Amino acid sequence: MTSETVEPVLTGVRNFRDVGGLPTVDGRRVRQGVLYRSGHLAHATEEDAAFLSRLGLHTVFDFRNSADQALEGPDVELPGVRNVNVPLSDPAHGAEFWTMVREGDLARLRVELGDGRAEARMIATYREMITGRTAEHGRVLRALAEDSVPALMHCAAGKDRAGLSIAVTLLALDVEREAIEADYLKSNAPHHRYRIQRSPDAADGMSPEVMELIGPLFDVRPAYLHAAFDTIDGHWGGVEGYLTRGLGLTPELRERLRDRLLES
Repeated sequence: MTSETVEPVLTGVRNFRDVGGLPTVDGRRVRQGVLYRSGHLAHATEEDAAFLSRLGLHTVFDFRNSADQALEGPDVELPGVRNVNVPLSDPAHGAEFWTMVREGDLARLRVELGDGRAEARMIATYREMITGRTAEHGRVLRALAEDSVPALMHCAAGKDRAGLSIAVTLLALDVEREAIEADYLKSNAPHHRYRIQRSPDAADGMSPEVMELIGPLFDVRPAYLHAAFDTIDGHWGGVEGYLTRGLGLTPELRERLRDRLLES
């Protein structure tokens, strides 16, 4: 359903891709070179930064919170590019929780994440990002419609906060849901995946059971995105209600967004 492009492999930036080429329900496609997504840019190499600089970016939207930035560091500076920090709730939010993921022993991980609790946590967070972050998503879409393209959206891993923000943007463009999900699931590809880190002092380290317990936190799964879509349908009666009443998008602004991001 999507046009195939060669994805660059960046050394210090995970999960980078152009979402151009995705089809809309009325037969148009997202333009190449106007909307990108990735993990954080804090560890970008000089070569990565040079590549990103050649994209002609106007704005980088960073959806990380202060704890993320303290852990990973600030994004590299890209000359002439505006950096906008719009913190969104983390898919498994809280510094204390992530400390447990990185350092907790097997017994605690079983209690916190076993028996489907890890996946349930992710689903609940996706729902909350839809119901509780309407101001932030509306702000991003208004910026895109006004002047902020080409744009890059990222969070830490580039899969949940950025993934959902990309999905919301694509819904506003009337991109087919099947195509939105296909792009979302690309974050599971080995060269896109976030590198799971556990403290070298953590009991049980990266044992198979530990990896199984924390796996749902580092996957993208159809159930997560479907939870967001179901929340849009259940809370606002569908995409139109979500975009207008939830995000405050007028028909005129949405048309400007489509003009900027879709092929003619």
